[in-house]
Amino acid sequence: MSTSPRGERLIIALLGRRNAGKSSLINALIGQEVAIVSQTPGTTTDPVAKHYELAPLGPVTFYDTAGVDDEGELGQKRVASARKILYRADLVIFINDGSGFDSHELDMLAQIREMKIPLLMVFNKADLAQPVEANLIYCQKLKIPHVSISAKAKTGITEARDALVKLAPKSGSEERVILSDMIKAKDRIILVCPIDSAAPKGRLILPQVQTLREILDRDAIGIMVKDTELKDALAMLEQPPDLVVTDSQVIEQVNRETPEPIELTTFSILFARYKGELDVLLTGIDQIDRLKDGDKVMIAEACSHHAQEDDIGRVKLPRWISEYTGKKLSYEVYAGHDFPENLEDFALCVHCGGCMINAAEMNRRILECYRRGVPITNYGLLICKVHGAFERAIAPLMRVRQ
Repeated sequence: MSTSPRGERLIIALLGRRNAGKSSLINALIGQEVAIVSQTPGTTTDPVAKHYELAPLGPVTFYDTAGVDDEGELGQKRVASARKILYRADLVIFINDGSGFDSHELDMLAQIREMKIPLLMVFNKADLAQPVEANLIYCQKLKIPHVSISAKAKTGITEARDALVKLAPKSGSEERVILSDMIKAKDRIILVCPIDSAAPKGRLILPQVQTLREILDRDAIGIMVKDTELKDALAMLEQPPDLVVTDSQVIEQVNRETPEPIELTTFSILFARYKGELDVLLTGIDQIDRLKDGDKVMIAEACSHHAQEDDIGRVKLPRWISEYTGKKLSYEVYAGHDFPENLEDFALCVHCGGCMINAAEMNRRILECYRRGVPITNYGLLICKVHGAFERAIAPLMRVRQ
């Protein structure tokens, strides 16, 4: 099984009616019996993730979902869970059994198209009958690529896989950079990585690892220190480092202890650019100066973790924002893949760096906030802002744009 980071995987969601053959298609595409197949409608309930290495796309995650026509109160909750998958999907395979599209299918298809997610229509059960003409006309009219297969008889699978590969958005990971355009070979970069109660035992967090790897790929020199050893590291070097990258939580200290004109930025800001969201998040940072008494602020975390006594999202951020603004504000935290329906209730959304979700999900969250008029920024930018280090922290990124 691939060990690629979750945020770097291509997410493929499979949707369709109950018993259309979603689970069977996953098994056929992968060539393994990884999804439970049954003639009983509604076998798949909550979305189920299946990780796989799909040549030539690389690491992908298939999400097998409940039927869009699921019934009853519980069924509607299952459909709602399936809809949430769309926010993180890079591509959707919609499976139809060849019969005419019903209202449930048409509603889901409309949402997929509204969200502009690449869509492949797969007409299953071709061993029994060909798709009705109305379905083909629908696909032709809306220019939706489509193939006919039989997951049971294993026919058309190669064509479906080829169509999937052709339709899949080309990964920008090879073109995107974290910091390699800011540095050159032999440059010395200090990475400040606090080790506190929130740090994972025995390992570094993903942004730190990925940043260090890019430094090594650039033939530069990476020096990793805790915040308590930063002064010693700076004194040890005969010449000042070319760049310091720090965890946002200690930006105030690192900004104070790192002499000018040494360039300084944060992991969070680097990853906002890496995932392509920096410009949008920069537009939301000024909202902190417009907050007023009674406003609600949403703290959004892309991953779920055990809350610490001095948790960044639940304790530190609210404290820093309140101290900076001097306003009486209320805060709500949403963790994991939860994202509220009542976005309009919030005056500002402060999102984590999103290292554990893919660019598609992060960008759709940003787009949804923008569409509903809710300013959005991220942890790193906001922390730098409230601690007076904002201009210095974004300067290295602005430099490479010139």
